[in-house]
Formats: sequence, C-alpha cells, structure tokens
Amino acid sequence: MGVLQGNKKGNSPYTWLIPFAGFALLVLAWALLSRFSGWSRQVFPGPLTVLISMAELVADGTLIRHTVASLYRVTIGFYLAAGLGIPLGIALGMTKGLRALVNPLIQFLRPISPLAWIPLAMLWFGIGDPPAIFLIFLSSFFPLVVSTTIAVDGINPTYFHVAANFNFSLFETVTRLIIPAIVPEVITALRMTVTISWLVVVAAEMIAVQSGLGFLILDARNALRMDYVMDGMVVIGLVGLALDRLMRKLGRLEEVSWHKMSH
Repeated sequence: MGVLQGNKKGNSPYTWLIPFAGFALLVLAWALLSRFSGWSRQVFPGPLTVLISMAELVADGTLIRHTVASLYRVTIGFYLAAGLGIPLGIALGMTKGLRALVNPLIQFLRPISPLAWIPLAMLWFGIGDPPAIFLIFLSSFFPLVVSTTIAVDGINPTYFHVAANFNFSLFETVTRLIIPAIVPEVITALRMTVTISWLVVVAAEMIAVQSGLGFLILDARNALRMDYVMDGMVVIGLVGLALDRLMRKLGRLEEVSWHKMSH
C-alpha cells in the first residue's frame, strides 16, 4: 500500500525520467528511420549527424545568433500584443456598447492568417525586423483581446455591485477587482499565444528577413544541408518547450499570489 500511495502522489524517484523517456523513444525512431528508410544521409540525416552539425553551428556562433534574432522579434511583437490587447479586452468586457461596435471588426480580422499579411507587411515595412514583428503582433493580439473580453464578461456581476457600494473608482475597479479575477484566464491565453508567436516568427523569417531560425532553415535548404535544417527544427522545438514551461511557472506563481491575497 505504501508503494501504491507513493506512486499515486507522484513521489516516485523515477517520475522525472518519464519526459526524457519520450524523447529517447523519438530519437530511437528517428535513428531507425534514417538508417532503414532507404533515403541517403543528405536527404534524411540521423541524430548523430545532426548533433555534430549542431555543434559546428554553435561553435561558430551561427545558431546562437539566429536564435537570439528570433527571440528578439517574438519578445517585441508579443509584448506589444499583450500591452495593447489585454487593456482593450478589459475595456470591451466592461463596456457592452464598445463591444458591440468593435467585436464584429475583431471577428472579421481574427480568422485571417497572419501569413496572409506577409505581402502587405513587406510593402508597408520593407525587409527586416518590422514586418516580422508586425506579423507576430497580429498572431497574438486578437486571441488575447478575445480571451480577455470573455474573462471580464464572465466575472460575477455581484462583485461589481459590491465595488459600487464601496464607491470604487474606475481605476480601483480595474486594479482591485477585474485584474485579479481574470489572471488565470489571461495567463492561459498568454501561454497559448506565445506558442503561436513562435510558430509565426519562423514562417515570417523565411520571407521577410535575413536572420533568425526561419532564415537559417531556408538558407540551409537552398544549400542542400538537411542536417542544418534539422538543427533549426530541433532548436525551434526546444525554445518552444522552454517558453511553454516558463508560462506555466508564471501561471503557478500568479495562482499562488492570488490565493494568498484571497485569504
């Protein structure tokens, strides 16, 4: 019973190995496919070949430079989207008249893929960081607006009546009532949108810029270096995993702080 209870509580000393086991199985399947698929190593390089080429790219600074460029664009675009989208979502959630006016426009623009904006972004902003940042902004802005609006609209109306009885100002209502109430939903939305941003920046860098992981993959494909292509793909996956874990930890910190405040 003691062993079963320990496993049920997740206290097994081997629990931390489970995610690594999944990656090990993936690498094993990759190695077997590269060896027995019939494709040449130039077309489908194995894990060892990709690891060696990744060490080369890290040693000469190429991989680090392109990764930093991609992270820079995602950071700027994502923060712009959060800084504008969340306040707009709060305003739309609080004001039904404004929501009736703006929501149809948002629902019209939201389904348009950010990649469809690439030709216009290149005409408006030229080549470089601005078009990529603009596309990342679009990919994050609309989901954050919609998620925040829904979160605010779902707050129990009784809370607003209590705030009115205490003569809360608009600023106090937003900072002491609305923001604490919507933190969990907003954190979830941020977690989803940062992943979308990371997807979009790679696609944008294949067209609009001369640096970044997307450009690295495109340039490696043109040079027929499939090992470099896979290096870029591996780094994209690792950074995406790191961003997701970062947002999960942020969400847990916010939940703990909100739990302490509520008690």
